[in-house]
Amino acid sequence: MARWQVLLSKFDIVYVSQKAIKGSVIAEFLASRDLEDYEPLSFDFPNEELMYVATIEEHPWKLNFDGASTAVGNGIGAVLVSPNGDHYPFTCKLDFDCTNNIAEYEACIMGIRAAKERKIRTLEVYGDSALVIYQLRGEWEIRDPKLINYRRVVLELLEEFDNVTFSYLPRDENQMADALEKLASMIKTNKQEDVRPIQMSISEVPAHYCNIEEDEKDNHPWYQDILRYVRNREYPEQATENDKRTLRRLACKYVLDGDILYKRRKDQVLLRCVDVVEARQILKEVHEGVCGTHANGFTMVRQIMRFEYYWSTMERVVSTIIRNVINARYMGTRFMYHTYP
Repeated sequence: MARWQVLLSKFDIVYVSQKAIKGSVIAEFLASRDLEDYEPLSFDFPNEELMYVATIEEHPWKLNFDGASTAVGNGIGAVLVSPNGDHYPFTCKLDFDCTNNIAEYEACIMGIRAAKERKIRTLEVYGDSALVIYQLRGEWEIRDPKLINYRRVVLELLEEFDNVTFSYLPRDENQMADALEKLASMIKTNKQEDVRPIQMSISEVPAHYCNIEEDEKDNHPWYQDILRYVRNREYPEQATENDKRTLRRLACKYVLDGDILYKRRKDQVLLRCVDVVEARQILKEVHEGVCGTHANGFTMVRQIMRFEYYWSTMERVVSTIIRNVINARYMGTRFMYHTYP
């Protein structure tokens, strides 16, 4: 009973006793209809032994190739794409006279050999040359004697694979292999020179963007006039009487501790005044850093003040940043903080 209770515990079963039929009547009825070939029930758990068939769908490798013979030079390119989406590009410059069809065969052979070195068993080959694709599939006849040997080489390489399919791909969908063959054809180099492989990186910020370093300072912070008055009781040049009166009223809310200026809140909590450089770092850290919550503008201002930082345009800048971040996400781009505040 305990075994059955464990098995049936995953079902929402409600047990209600029947008042009209007695348990003894059911037992007597079952006893009167016993069978000679009765087999006892198996109380073993069904999952004690592994009894399932796992079907694993294999995603094959893909090969895109392209080749061209131009007046500038002859080049071929191939790209191996793994089931995980990793790309392995290959390119080669052909230092001999050839036609476009020969270049296409050369690119296909280069890619298949690269797949063979990686011990790939299933491969999907894509090319934008209908002649090469349909000749390799055996649907078109080979009339050029120069291409017979190339097709024989490809068929010999296919013996090392379990399954290889050839499919035609339009040129606009084969851009990566096309770019590789154009790059190889345009390179002018001697046999003694070595062409290094291309290293591709992803840049997420413009080139003029600079990370905020500790030694980077703002020479003209927004609190420069307040700091000068609190420290030396000096007014800015060409300040009117109205400007001086306003500056004195503002300076009453600020406290100078050494070289650091603080703003006194109504609850007497001191907030450190920061310049543009420090404000950028604070904004980025509060919004999406290790302590960021992607909050709205009002919550971000309160959080920054809770960290005891302050600058004069906090409310306007934070509201603008939240609006621009939302617009950048909607457009599928990334917002940069280096233009704020």
